[in-house]
Amino acid sequence: MPLTKIREYGHEQVIINQSKESGLASIIAIHDTTLGPALGGCRMFPYASDEEALVDALRLSRGMTYKAAAAGLNLGGGKAVIVGDPKKDKSEALFRSFGRSVESLGGRYITAEDVGTDVNDMEYIFMETASVTGVDASHGGSGDPSPFTALGVLQGMRAACEAVFDGDGLTGRRVAVQGLGHVGFHLIKMLVEEGSKVIACDIDPEKVRLAKAENPEIEVVDDKKIFDVDMDIFAPCAMGSAINDDTINRLKAKVICGAANNQLDRDELGAELAGKKVLYAPDYLVNAGGLINVSVELEGYSRERALRLTRNIYYNTLKILRLARKEGIPTNLAADRLAEERINSVARMRSAFTAFHRVRGSEHKPFSR
Repeated sequence: MPLTKIREYGHEQVIINQSKESGLASIIAIHDTTLGPALGGCRMFPYASDEEALVDALRLSRGMTYKAAAAGLNLGGGKAVIVGDPKKDKSEALFRSFGRSVESLGGRYITAEDVGTDVNDMEYIFMETASVTGVDASHGGSGDPSPFTALGVLQGMRAACEAVFDGDGLTGRRVAVQGLGHVGFHLIKMLVEEGSKVIACDIDPEKVRLAKAENPEIEVVDDKKIFDVDMDIFAPCAMGSAINDDTINRLKAKVICGAANNQLDRDELGAELAGKKVLYAPDYLVNAGGLINVSVELEGYSRERALRLTRNIYYNTLKILRLARKEGIPTNLAADRLAEERINSVARMRSAFTAFHRVRGSEHKPFSR
């Protein structure tokens, strides 16, 4: 099945790395480099099987291709996963070994933070390769990209509210946030500042405790009951497949807009949500703030520029929602269409340019006296 998925998704390259000395077991998936080098985070997670890890890397890297394209970035899509428990298995040797694997790709893949990794891990990777973003500001980096991811999701929510609630905004809206990791933690703080009524959950009691201590106004529920609460907006900020054949029938929200990747367990659920009059803000469209932020590092980091580009997610979301309404198609398909059109147009431009110069080169005759 994994090889079938590689062919189905059209990946350019998949690299499996293993080091007995450091304990590293990782997969780097490069999906598409039409627009530029593949940039995508490194996720560390205790996958139940090698197949589960590979499928996750394949889906995530494909999503990064679409995310970069829809955000207007000159980057391709890639992703890495490290098999291991981030609470137990981290070490300098492991991340430096991973850094050497990234370096061996000659710049085709640029890594960054993701679930289970942080700035400290990027520092170890940086010791072995320059193909890493999200490093500390002392190295010219931007640090933790999570606040920018949260800001982008907030912009997406504002656009969705304009479409669904006649522009009333987020004040007074009941927003259920699933997952209180780096992004979810920042998002609930922003929502509280907006005047939203936040309901939150996480499978990790410590994350719940920290979020509640920082934001005593929030309501905490059991993670298994988050789909059953009364809400206006559902914000998946944990792992993928939050919207599946079970949860789609339990959900009471009018809007789905969150930071998690691959929120739809299968693409067809986008049409089912549309049929239920639930507005789905495509995940890779609204969660692009972190990618936008680290991409700015590649040109010389400017926080002001990163903030400005991230705020544009509001306008990108409105554009997709209008396209979906005009064409009568689900929002996830509208976002895919926009991303694919950009990738294909750049590919055609480069192909034509290359062909033109190949012909000119064949006609060229050396100068002679």
